[in-house]
Amino acid sequence: MKKIVIFSLIGLSSIANAAIEWDTPQGKLKLYGDVEINVDAASSKQQLSSLKESAEKKNKPADKDRWDINGRILIGLDGYREINDHNFAGFVVQPLADLGGDMNLDDAAFYFGQKQEWSIKVGRYEAYDMFPLGQDTFIEYSGNTANDIYEDGFGYIYMMKEGRGRSKNGGSIQLNKPFLNNFNLEVNALVNNGEKMFNKSTYHGYDIEKKKNVVYVRPVLSWKNNSFSTAIAAETNVVKNAYGYYDKNGKFRDQSQRTGYGATFSWNSEGDWGAENKGLKINTSFAYMSAKDENDMTIGADIIWEKVGLGYYYANNNIKKFNPENKIKDGHINSKGKYKIHTVNASYLIDNVLDMDNFNIYLGAYWSLLDRNKSHGDNTDDRYGTRIRFKYFY
Repeated sequence: MKKIVIFSLIGLSSIANAAIEWDTPQGKLKLYGDVEINVDAASSKQQLSSLKESAEKKNKPADKDRWDINGRILIGLDGYREINDHNFAGFVVQPLADLGGDMNLDDAAFYFGQKQEWSIKVGRYEAYDMFPLGQDTFIEYSGNTANDIYEDGFGYIYMMKEGRGRSKNGGSIQLNKPFLNNFNLEVNALVNNGEKMFNKSTYHGYDIEKKKNVVYVRPVLSWKNNSFSTAIAAETNVVKNAYGYYDKNGKFRDQSQRTGYGATFSWNSEGDWGAENKGLKINTSFAYMSAKDENDMTIGADIIWEKVGLGYYYANNNIKKFNPENKIKDGHINSKGKYKIHTVNASYLIDNVLDMDNFNIYLGAYWSLLDRNKSHGDNTDDRYGTRIRFKYFY
């Protein structure tokens, strides 16, 4: 049996809000920044999953480097106008500069609506988070988080991000409708090149070709008060034959049929979601993807007690078809079968460095286990490493 393992001792700090604001005849402007620099060391080459772990534009799970310094600096500008405490409109733009010398972008969106009644957002952004990870710092949240999230040869930890947003080749539109005090209905639509979700444009050993853009529809029903938060959601591509491959007989095989479901629940002991480094917070999440020739399921739970975090995540990939003529050079999955990934993470926060309330350091390490069918061989390959993250807000 092939076994590969991930334990993470990682940290993430709460954001210290620091910004410069101006009042103008057209509303308020706010300028702010976010510095995030990582120093990494790993035990072995290559990741076990296709999760993005650095701020670089291109996801590189097959990277053979064991030591790295990476990160990014974000500068944000928000605009907001409100009339009669009812009608409102605004925008957000957040350019990124990464340590690799590339320019990238987080959010770039325009929104408007009526308070407590409805709102519409259009542009580049991320919709509701259906898989919060607590204080984990190894998963990258900046940049093109809807692209390159699946790569042949690596495990797929599905977290309902396929239709969430932030694509390098498309945009989103979203409707929000609050009702019954604590309920909210969010419906998000992402239009983009679905082929770009697959790193290197391959799926199950076949070269993927785009025919037309996908349209992911992602409804989320959520409920939240001061102590509890819960949500259920689905995401599905409604465009047939958006991308696929040609078989030996020249017939096009549609691979764009993808539908996911998810649920999440969170609780905090302080009755205040904004309380920093106080009390206990718990997140639990479930996600399931039904795709062409593959089913994926992920279950996760994490707790944060003041400055310490601990989490466990289980992912199951059931690949029902794989091109026997295409052996993946990099990675750990080269054939159909069932694959299980166990991940544990822990984290510790060092806050107020040099007596600055906007400067924090996070310490981390990771260890993971990929469990394969016996028919795929009996190799073992451990993964563990460390990360020091410097986080500075202004």
